[in-house]
Amino acid sequence: MDFRSALIKCTTLKKIDKTENERRESEYFSKYYEEGKKGKDDPKQSYSVIPKFYYKLPREEDVLAQKLREEARAIFLQRRGKQLLNNTELKALWVLLDKHHSPPHSDEEQMINYQDFLHVANLGGPKCRPYFTPTVFAKLQGGDPYGRVSIMALFNYVMRKVWYHQTRIGLSLYDVIGQGYLREVDLENYILELIPTLPQLDGLEKSFHSFYVCTAVRKFLFFLDPLRTGRVRIQDILACSFLDDLLELRDVDMPKDLQDSNWFSAPSALRVYGQYLNLDKDHNGMLNKEELAGYGTGTLTLAFMDRVFQECLTYDGEMDYKTYLDFVLAMENRQEPQSLHYLFRILDVDGKGYLDTFCLNYFFRYYWSGKFLS
Repeated sequence: MDFRSALIKCTTLKKIDKTENERRESEYFSKYYEEGKKGKDDPKQSYSVIPKFYYKLPREEDVLAQKLREEARAIFLQRRGKQLLNNTELKALWVLLDKHHSPPHSDEEQMINYQDFLHVANLGGPKCRPYFTPTVFAKLQGGDPYGRVSIMALFNYVMRKVWYHQTRIGLSLYDVIGQGYLREVDLENYILELIPTLPQLDGLEKSFHSFYVCTAVRKFLFFLDPLRTGRVRIQDILACSFLDDLLELRDVDMPKDLQDSNWFSAPSALRVYGQYLNLDKDHNGMLNKEELAGYGTGTLTLAFMDRVFQECLTYDGEMDYKTYLDFVLAMENRQEPQSLHYLFRILDVDGKGYLDTFCLNYFFRYYWSGKFLS
């Protein structure tokens, strides 16, 4: 067949509609996916009876399996998101609660009994029912003589649960591996994309965004990753108050005292980074012992500084910004268990796991002799 005939044949072929294309795509996918799985099944008959408890993650070279996993997770998260109450539905729920509060009425606070509680659950529809269970009603009991619960407490509970699940889904979108935790790079991507939604950070220059992200991420990793695995469980992020502190920056009228006490605020991040620059006397972007000794009031002893640089990650005997942030978090939050663990490693000179008389004498001798580096 010559080229002219081939062109004529192509133009006269019946066009394949979209449905047919999707059918063929599905067939090809199933065919190649099953071919890729051949030879992987164990021939032993027992494995067809015993349920599988462990599913290996697809290898990097297994692109098809990775894409399938990513697509399945995206669809799952999208479906879970649709099951949550949106703002309109929350407003409608408040109207229902306000309409069906139970007697005897009071000017102070509206209450609802268990019968009306169940009635509102039925009126609210399937999305509301998970929040209207006997367990929830029992948890919200506040000592009312008629066994009722506060409508405001109930509505706040529903809103909090909805926010919790929305946030969990939002964080899970950054969980590339899909194992329920975020790596350092995942947290960095999450906070970087969150910055434009936080009005309190509008004044930060774009050139400072990378330093801000580093400052914010270190707090999550320092307190929620004590074993230094480089990852944090999503469940731990939701359980702590750090995310609340970060999202408080959405408040345009946030008081100055709250900004100063919030690690994630622009003034706090600029303060910490400014201190780092002031300590860096030779302007090489790193801190040596003599430079770090100027931290705070300059009363860090030679013995303490030696141990800091022995225990912390350094580069040719100098400390980078990430390591400095860990040091600052430990010093500013000395009452926290993670900070105590950080400082204990420094004080434990022999690495025995406990402090003896020698360790205490070693540091106090330098302190009383006035051997400060600064």
